[in-house]
Amino acid sequence: MPIALHNVTKTFPLKNNKRKVIFENVSFRFPEGKSIGIIGRNGQGKSTLMRILAGTEPIDSGHVERTGSISWPIGQANFQMSLTAMENVRFVAQIYGYTHDEQAEIIRFVKEFADLGPYFNEPIKTYSSGMKARVAFGLSMAIDFDYYLTDEAFNAGDARFEQKCKEVITYRRKKNNFIVVSHSMKHIKNYCDQVIVLNDGEFHLYEDVEEGIAAHKGSLEKLMPSKKVDAHEAQALEE
Repeated sequence: MPIALHNVTKTFPLKNNKRKVIFENVSFRFPEGKSIGIIGRNGQGKSTLMRILAGTEPIDSGHVERTGSISWPIGQANFQMSLTAMENVRFVAQIYGYTHDEQAEIIRFVKEFADLGPYFNEPIKTYSSGMKARVAFGLSMAIDFDYYLTDEAFNAGDARFEQKCKEVITYRRKKNNFIVVSHSMKHIKNYCDQVIVLNDGEFHLYEDVEEGIAAHKGSLEKLMPSKKVDAHEAQALEE
């Protein structure tokens, strides 16, 4: 079930008709059957790459090969705000072709996972951001994908809910793969088999996670004297 970029170019517009180049003619094939961590300094295109893989970010040129099913970024589901959580979950399950009985099981799972009590049957527009995150994460895990995309989605709630997230991800990893963007090297170590370090538009694959993290930390340490490293990146050096 390969995922690959073929001569992909991605830019963003700047002032004076200029463009910021994120990726230029990049070709890269993701290792099959592996959970992959994507790390790199801020501004290297990690989240942009995640959206490109999900199909929600257009590219300037090239082609993205997707074989198998790929999730939307975990925790970032787009809800119909006037519908209840239950109605939203049922609608998504219908879109993905689940039977009536399977839809009922998905609704049961998300309701139990989100643990919102009677609010599960209230419109999403009445929810706090934390309540929406609970439903979004549960819905992501309820649908069976070959690859799950996650962009800093491990901290959506209190300690008890975060533990539930870890447990369901551990279960899913037994037969599914994850592509993870995170500033937390702890998460990268816990959930990834290999690491891609993004650096100036280039993809550097490390089959050894510790080796990849060391390369990433080395690039951050070189920047420390110039004070170009923000708090999130500095934290990565400490973990």
